[in-house]
Amino acid sequence: MNWRDHCGDKLVSAQEAVRCVRNGDSVQFNWLHATPLSLCEALLGRKEELRDVKIGTIGPLFDWDQPGADQAFTIQTPYLGTTTRPLMGKKNMDFIPVMYYRRGELPPGIVCDVYMTPVSAPDKHGYCSFGHSLFMSKTMAAAARTVVAEVQEDFIRTGGENYIHVSEIDYLVEPTRPAAELPATQRSEEETAMTEVICTLVANELIHDGDTIQIGLGSVSSPLGMYLGNKNDLGIHTEVIPAGIARLVKEGVITGKYKTVNPGKVVASAGIGVFPDELSIIDGNPKFEFYDFTYTDDLRLLVNQEHYVAVNNALAVDLGGQACSESFGPFMYTGTGGQTIFTITAAYCNPGRSVIVTPSSAVVGGRRVSRIVPMLEPGSVVTAQRTFVDSVVTEFGIAELKGKSLKQRAAALLEVAHPDFQPDLRREAERIYHI
Repeated sequence: MNWRDHCGDKLVSAQEAVRCVRNGDSVQFNWLHATPLSLCEALLGRKEELRDVKIGTIGPLFDWDQPGADQAFTIQTPYLGTTTRPLMGKKNMDFIPVMYYRRGELPPGIVCDVYMTPVSAPDKHGYCSFGHSLFMSKTMAAAARTVVAEVQEDFIRTGGENYIHVSEIDYLVEPTRPAAELPATQRSEEETAMTEVICTLVANELIHDGDTIQIGLGSVSSPLGMYLGNKNDLGIHTEVIPAGIARLVKEGVITGKYKTVNPGKVVASAGIGVFPDELSIIDGNPKFEFYDFTYTDDLRLLVNQEHYVAVNNALAVDLGGQACSESFGPFMYTGTGGQTIFTITAAYCNPGRSVIVTPSSAVVGGRRVSRIVPMLEPGSVVTAQRTFVDSVVTEFGIAELKGKSLKQRAAALLEVAHPDFQPDLRREAERIYHI
């Protein structure tokens, strides 16, 4: 049976489908590589007739910065990326701080009148998959007045709640553009070398056989899966699966044997940066279960996990151990995501470890700056509070902070700072903490 036979009069053109959007609506789009490009293009085509429409998205791979678009649309996001940072400077971007996730509930400030997402073609029972891009689709679709889906016939299927029945979809469209793809991460030789050292340190010293791991998105933490091959019986409960994880499942390194939440299953809301062969490993594999973002990041669920290790990036860490992972001073660069929740969870779990990874320095505007700083820049967002940061790892080593005084914390962080900045940092540590 042709999948189109399941659709009836729901199968329409993208232009017809976006007619459901009204003035004043909040239209939520699926995130990142799940950006439904044909629907975005069709909605942009209505810019002359629509007003006060809020576009909610994270890291869209569609350029909303088009002439006249700001007269109809305002972009809203809880997490900035390369495609949305320029809009902040043009005052056509509303940033909504979000850290509150409860299963089945939209976070405060997130409104969804219309939800647009790619899905697989319906199977013989009428069920569509969100592929490797579930994210918050279950909660968004349940909240929306209208659900519009762009059919991608090659989407994979997983266990968990990674599905929607065609009866829950109001309109389906066949795409007129190729599926969105995330651009490859570009790293310098220095960044690659620092990442290799940091991930090796974390894998060898801070992750033990039987641990369940959360891996945050970021240039340093995301590659961690490539360094865990010598471990046994690891588990995964994370927001998104990065590259390397699926291969570790195939090789028997990741079994979930000792997980206390979803035992035996790799749990995430999506996969980002996974290789094509890894998608084939995940497809139909009962060891993988994708759940809504409001499930993977629900603190009430997470605190039941044991032996939990959270590994997340930071832009800067002060000498007391506070980590800023989302802003330069008051100017937003990314967003909280689940980092605060995961650091709290890992610090509470028995036992657990909250790990912050960052290069000791970075080149910004042609000038090298330290990522270990005396104090965070005024206005900086404290993403991970110092009381929930157990370890900070740079390419110069591991600073163990848990249970230590401020003087001891500062001393430990000085040891993993870039040598060029240690003299100035030491003077500031003496001034602030009298070490």
